[in-house]
Parts: sequence; C-alpha cells; structure tokens
Amino acid sequence: MAKNSGHWSQGLLASMNDAAAVVDADDRVVIIKDKYPKALFHFLVLPRQKIPNLKSVTKNDLSLLEHIQKKGEEIAHRANSELKFRFGYHAVPSMSHLHMHVISQDFNSPCLKTKKHWNSFTTEYFVDSKDVIRQIKVKGQFSTDTQRMNELLKSDLRCHVCGKCFATIPSLKAHIVMHDVTKLKDS
Repeated sequence: MAKNSGHWSQGLLASMNDAAAVVDADDRVVIIKDKYPKALFHFLVLPRQKIPNLKSVTKNDLSLLEHIQKKGEEIAHRANSELKFRFGYHAVPSMSHLHMHVISQDFNSPCLKTKKHWNSFTTEYFVDSKDVIRQIKVKGQFSTDTQRMNELLKSDLRCHVCGKCFATIPSLKAHIVMHDVTKLKDS
C-alpha cells in the first residue's frame, strides 16, 4: 500500500503519485482527474507542499493559491473551452490535503448520486477560489461556519442554472441536460 493511503481521506496523496491519474504537473502542483468525477470534466489541483486544508493556509501561501487558480484555468481551457467551469474548494473538505476542484457545470456523471454530492458543488459550501484568495489577503486565514456549511449539504435540490427545485437526483439530472451549458460560459 502506498505511503499515506491507509485511510480513504488520505487518498489524494497517493493519487498525486499515480501516473494514470495525473494529467499535468509542475514544480508546485499536481493536477489529477477526480477518481469519482461529479461532471464530465472534474480535476483536482493539489500543491506539492504538504498543506492539510484551507484552515492551514496563510498569507504566505497566497502566491501558491494564485498559481493553483491559474493552473486550474489552464486545464479547464485545455479540457473544453466551450463549457463553463468553476474553480473552488469545499468549505469543509472530507479529504485531507489541500485541493482545488476544477469542475464543468454540466454535472453529467454517474458518480453524482446524492443530495450531498450536488449541494457540495452548487451551494455556498463550494467556495470560489478567488473568494478564498480574497479572504486570506484581508483576514490572513480562511474561516467558515462549519455548522452552517454542513446544513447546506442537506438543503433542497435546486438547479444551479434556473433555481427550480427537485425531489430527487434523477429528476434534477434529467432537467439539467435541458440547459445549454455552453451558454453559461462567462455568465
């Protein structure tokens, strides 16, 4: 078993060294395909530097966060320049090791199965990378209301485009394919 991969929450560290998962890398970051993608395109940008989570980030890490954002934008453009992507972090991540999600807004994936999955990418639980950078510039650290964030995961299923409510993930997924996600670019 690879070092640090004993518990599932440590799996990102092992994935950084998995040639089949890595799509790009430089001296500061590794970009991998999400093992359980929640959209047609879903990547994770991970710093090589060991940083457990957003709460561990300080102003000293701002250039790294900006580099992570830049590399995320580059991989999104290479993957599909027609789709809209979001770049951000889960406010309360389940996986150890800092990672930014780069996720297309089609949410076309068999791995997107639960309300928790949906809400973790379509509510304020998903914190835009630029907002994280701004908060750290101003406050010196990232902070969030963990209880409120966990409540967001239980909120109603709403279409991320039109706001319509749905009772089930299958009905929501049937609906979102009707939206032309190429028209969401830059909106």
